[in-house]
Amino acid sequence: MNQTKYIFVTGGVTSSLGKGIIAASLAKLLQGRGYRTTIQKFDPYINVDPGTLNPYEHGECYVTDDGAETDLDLGHYERFLNVPTSQANNVTTGRVYLSVIEKERRGEFLGKTVQVVPHITNEIKDRMQLLGKSGDYDIVITEIGGTVGDIESLPYIESVRQLVWELGENNGIVIHLTLVPYLAAAGELKTKPTQHSVKTLMESGIKADILVCRTEHELSDELRNKLALFCNVKREAVIQSIDASTIYEVPNLMLEEGLDVVALKKLDLPKKAAPDLKNWNTFLRRLKNPKHTVNIGLIGKYVEMQDCYKSILEAFIHAGASNETKVNVISIHSEHINSDNVEEKLGPLDGVLVAPGFGERGIEGKIEAVRFARENNIPFFGICLGMQMSVIEYSRNILGYADANSTEMNEKTKHPVVNLMEEQKTVTDKGGTMRLGAWKCDIKANTLAHKIYGQKTISERHRHRYEYNNKYADELQKAGLIASGVNPDTGLVEIVELENHPFFIGVQYHPEYKSTVANPHPIFVNFVAAAVNKHVNTHKK
Repeated sequence: MNQTKYIFVTGGVTSSLGKGIIAASLAKLLQGRGYRTTIQKFDPYINVDPGTLNPYEHGECYVTDDGAETDLDLGHYERFLNVPTSQANNVTTGRVYLSVIEKERRGEFLGKTVQVVPHITNEIKDRMQLLGKSGDYDIVITEIGGTVGDIESLPYIESVRQLVWELGENNGIVIHLTLVPYLAAAGELKTKPTQHSVKTLMESGIKADILVCRTEHELSDELRNKLALFCNVKREAVIQSIDASTIYEVPNLMLEEGLDVVALKKLDLPKKAAPDLKNWNTFLRRLKNPKHTVNIGLIGKYVEMQDCYKSILEAFIHAGASNETKVNVISIHSEHINSDNVEEKLGPLDGVLVAPGFGERGIEGKIEAVRFARENNIPFFGICLGMQMSVIEYSRNILGYADANSTEMNEKTKHPVVNLMEEQKTVTDKGGTMRLGAWKCDIKANTLAHKIYGQKTISERHRHRYEYNNKYADELQKAGLIASGVNPDTGLVEIVELENHPFFIGVQYHPEYKSTVANPHPIFVNFVAAAVNKHVNTHKK
């Protein structure tokens, strides 16, 4: 292919319809047909990136290999396609305006009045084509965040209009995702919200090429014909997206609806062979037909909003399918755990994961959860802050340092077993200043970590400011907390584990970011296997 083709995905009627899942599912089908495909997300908020956003505001912050702090939808893209994303795959309004203002300060606009059109829209269009011009992709899918009609989305919608016109016939198409609600009182599905949404899009100069309709009930032929007529799309381009039991069913549902075929036809591209979904469907079959069930406690401080731990929850789905096991993740707020109720809350569990996070709130509950899992031989997995809590717990209860802590929680602790990295001590800005992205880790032989990974050197993604304090490494090692993984360049301890425990491991990095359908993360796979083993042995007694 000489020219990269572009697909733009917009949303209407309401937010949270699943544009990211539709985009990822279409990309999966196009990838399965042999097209080099990538997805990018343009977010209308003015933050430069989601790195400084409260998880309650925007869910988890997903991190790429190159250290970009991005929208959680990029996690879906990677999990579906098994292809890494980068800084170029996520753009916010804040980043766009920052770039334009910096150009204006440098005099690049030759004293012109800087305006939304053409300066902001040109910047957006340049970024929309960045991946396409790399030569690495045949098709670039661009998801536009927000809902059509939002003030914040207007520059993006205008940029899409211009770009579709500039690209020419068959080189750029628009997929519009809407809601067809069911009114119980009337006993029928209603098309009017979709009609209004398409009309709003047309008022901005964009004609939807394909309509994807989210619905709780099957769309009748009559309804599809009505939508096609009043929304000015072909009948074959009215695609039903019915509620599914798991997001991983959506590619198959879109295949049945012919979304990929219609898109290729409108882009004037050959269908090639039918998508190869053999491995995908093997995963789905194992997911839907588990042989075991385990209960794993997720100990965190943002548990009221599941999207805060999106990648962890998805990694459990991948690892569960790999073990032919249904993983029931039981969210437990760390602020609600103490020595009086820890046995009641954690005793019945088959595994305990202490989640990442920032700040002092809920820390003592996490430490108590680590202690209980360690002393009662419950499989334990700590991620980032969770790993640091395991170091603090061991220092307090085994080394006898009662006030052991992280300087993040207590700057005056006499035993800062976790402290601020040297390079972080002069940092004043919060955004994009942590240790971010992929870093190497050397793994010691004959350890649990080596058994899990099966290799000497690994690369994992980071997002943290505080680290294991190497001044306490010898003491902790002699007392039984083994540093089994170390960064070869900085000496930073990346992995800790216990020898005489069924499964106890803490990692400074975020393994959940790299778990995909095609490659479930080995720590999650082994953690779930240990939970299954505990469950089976417990019920034998």
